[in-house]
Amino acid sequence: MLKKVLISKVATFDETGISIENLNKVNFIYGTNGTGKSTISHFFNDISGRDYSSCEKKWNNDIELKSLVYNKKFREENFGKGKINGVFTLGKATREEKGMIEQKRNDAIEAKELYVSKKETYDKQVIEKEKKIEYFTEEISWKKIFKKYEPHFKEAFKGSQHKITFRNKLLSEFESSKVAIRTIEELQEEAKTIFGKRPESISPIQEIEFLQNNVIEADAIWETKIIGKTDVDIAKLIQYLNINDWVSEGKKYIQVDSDTCPFCQQKTITADFRKQLNDYFDQSFVESTKKVKALQDEYISRATTFVNQLNEIERSEKANENSKLEIEKFSANLKTLISQLSENREHLKSKIKEPSRSITLISTKEQLEILLQLIQDANAKIKTHNDIVINYNTKRTALISSIWKYIIEEHKTEIQEFLKNQNGLKQGLTNLKEQYETKHNEWKTLDNEAKELGKNLTSIEPTINEINRILRTYGFLNFEIVPATEDNYYQIKREDGTLAESSLSEGEVTFITFLYFLQLAKGAIDKDKISEERILVIDDPVSSLDSNVLFIVSTLIKEVINNIKADKGIIKQLILFTHNVYFHKEVSFIDGRTVECKHTNFWILRKNNKISKIQPFGKTNPIKTSYSLLWEELREWENNSLVSIQNIMRRIIENYFRVLGGYSNDQLIQFFSTLEEQNICRSLLSWINDGSHSFNDDLYIEQQDETIEKYMNVFKAIFVETKHEEHYNMMMNIANSDSEE
Repeated sequence: MLKKVLISKVATFDETGISIENLNKVNFIYGTNGTGKSTISHFFNDISGRDYSSCEKKWNNDIELKSLVYNKKFREENFGKGKINGVFTLGKATREEKGMIEQKRNDAIEAKELYVSKKETYDKQVIEKEKKIEYFTEEISWKKIFKKYEPHFKEAFKGSQHKITFRNKLLSEFESSKVAIRTIEELQEEAKTIFGKRPESISPIQEIEFLQNNVIEADAIWETKIIGKTDVDIAKLIQYLNINDWVSEGKKYIQVDSDTCPFCQQKTITADFRKQLNDYFDQSFVESTKKVKALQDEYISRATTFVNQLNEIERSEKANENSKLEIEKFSANLKTLISQLSENREHLKSKIKEPSRSITLISTKEQLEILLQLIQDANAKIKTHNDIVINYNTKRTALISSIWKYIIEEHKTEIQEFLKNQNGLKQGLTNLKEQYETKHNEWKTLDNEAKELGKNLTSIEPTINEINRILRTYGFLNFEIVPATEDNYYQIKREDGTLAESSLSEGEVTFITFLYFLQLAKGAIDKDKISEERILVIDDPVSSLDSNVLFIVSTLIKEVINNIKADKGIIKQLILFTHNVYFHKEVSFIDGRTVECKHTNFWILRKNNKISKIQPFGKTNPIKTSYSLLWEELREWENNSLVSIQNIMRRIIENYFRVLGGYSNDQLIQFFSTLEEQNICRSLLSWINDGSHSFNDDLYIEQQDETIEKYMNVFKAIFVETKHEEHYNMMMNIANSDSEE
């Protein structure tokens, strides 16, 4: 059975849409034209899903039934083509064969009921299991445990600070924790230290490489006087005048193809002089000066690199509040080192300029070793710090494990009870699932067997006979349903044999279409599906019918309703839409005493600002028209005045017989068989018309009780003689012994 329908994002239904919930066996939805009734009915025929992609049907126990829909689309699809699809029902089967089929159906229904019962029990147990999980999560795990210990052990609960994650962590620790139990005092004391500001690992300081500079500083070439070759004639003069470096520098200015001295500008540069200069500044001199230049470049380059490194160390460590470096001592020694290197650079420049000069470079070894030692001392402290961090993590992990262990032991009984209960429910659910699946398979097997038995025992003739019987019963004698020349089809013919479909009135088409629909509801176009359980969705079946047919249709639907309530047949549920308050009142009538029925629910569909909404009324019928209020006044006639009663009777007869039924006063009078009865009816009509449009004298009013009682009897007789006594009984709340809840 259908339990809920969701309609949204289609026609007059917005994104929020409507939810028709708690659907019962019989469901009445009243709504004026344009409120969305047809939109909902079309949803049950929607196959593509494109127009109703945001809509949904939810079934009890996920058992979807066939939906058979009567609406304007049904009439258009089944009439106007000259022939109608035949409806198969059990036809030529013998009593024994029908009995076998019925027994199979009953067995299938019994298996289905057991399946549904087991499935419902299973679903209830699932809900029960979820409720217990929710209770444990909220009341025990969260409120009783988390809220109690979180202020003390917040760090221990990191990553588990939501209800579900905390519960899962609690149960996980219960299953796996093996650590020793400690006291709460010990845990709280250690937590003060461990859960304080957490130390972080510190990266070690990069050590510098300076040994090569010390080697350069100690090279003997710096104290070596680099001079020319002594066995050359010019050597004695150069050395005597001590102008070795001056000559070496001046040699660079002597042009190759000129004999002019670059200093005195005299032509003194002879070939012999050139030879003596070249011999004096031989290969040994050249190589020595090259070595001095190379060592100078390397020294300055290396010094620049490690000074930059040392400056960066100084900068970063000054900015590091957790620095382990003796920064003041480091800075002082760095300053000294930079000064030494600066002085050495000047010495090197002079050596390059005057190779014959002997220089002594300041050794930076001691200063560099001091700086290196400071770095190494800092790195040793950093290692110690990082070792502490590593041990901290270990201790922190151990503390957290001990906290969880303590919590578990404190609430061990409650956790064990919860897990025991969950394991029991889990096992029970497993067993129930096996049982309902077994019954589900049994039901499907029996249902298929019933279909197979009835497959070859079906016919369209019972449908023809039943529709024609109803037509004759209610006075439709000028046409009938007959088999078409083509197998398994019907046609509508008149008494003279001509086809009547094109000449039928709209009301006649509506009526015969509805009769066809009711037969289709009991059978199927496909003979394999005549045993399928189904729900009926009926949308305004009386929109084009006169008053007589309105009551016929309501009577036929009430027969379907009674069978649904009694669980007879294959129709399991009805959803009926209407905008006709009179039809709604007729078709939803139970009896004169019963106000509510446990199998029936009511809704009203409304449209406001172009948006459709629905209002549920449960088992209370919400349709109370001015017409029904008139009857309420009439039921209290003993407490009302003569003028009021006359006016009430007039308005009831006008509404019911003249407006709705199309009867005139003379036609109503003709329903009475004898002249005496006709005169009594005429007197009532004259009385109520006269009394409701004029004033009465005092004597007439004093006799009102006797007069009203007399005409009340005549008023009832009009309904009896026009075959509408059931309506009278319904409106006067007179019990009908034949009615069923």
